[in-house]
Parts: sequence; structure tokens; C-alpha cells
Amino acid sequence: MRQKYSISREDVKNKLKIREYAMIQTTPKNAVPSMLNKETFSFLCEETYDGSNIVSSIHRGRDDLVATLRTRNLFPIRPNAIKIAESVMELYDTEGDRSVELFFDDVDLI
Repeated sequence: MRQKYSISREDVKNKLKIREYAMIQTTPKNAVPSMLNKETFSFLCEETYDGSNIVSSIHRGRDDLVATLRTRNLFPIRPNAIKIAESVMELYDTEGDRSVELFFDDVDLI
């Protein structure tokens, strides 16, 4: 399954938002993420985190951050969760509002 995660840091509100999308319709196997548009992915869920909790988890290490980011609704597989956590750490490494999109394809893990 192909998935997209949109991760945004909002300094003013002291929040982190992660939105999860998945590709429901079939697409050619050789299609690269840049060829895919917003309509290709279906929204699955959104989680909002308190920024101070995220900063505390970052200080305790990547594994603690992975545990913090995983919720009942948002529970990516470990390799994806690690990449998401690393991206969150990079977002919090600089000041200001920032965002990043990550694309995953489970076929790459086989």
C-alpha cells in the first residue's frame, strides 16, 4: 500500500499535526510520488500533538518519540514510524512553522 504522511509544525499554537493518507485506487507500479496528485490519496486520519510533549520525547530519544507519535488511530509500521520520527526531529531542529511530506510504499519493504 502506498501512503503519504503530511507533518506540520505550528510554533504559534505549539502543536504538531500529522495527517495520514493512503492510496485506495490502483496505480501503475512504476508511478513515482511526484506523478501522483492529491486526488490519488484518500485521507485516513489526523493527529494533533502538544509541542512540549514532542520536545520532551525528542530529548529522550528516537524510540521514545516513536512511542509518543503512535496512537490508537495512527500506528505506522516500525520502519515508517522511525522515518516519521526522524522527520519530526528535523522539523524541531529549526525555528518557525515548517512542514514535510513523506511517501511510503510497502512493496519497498519486501
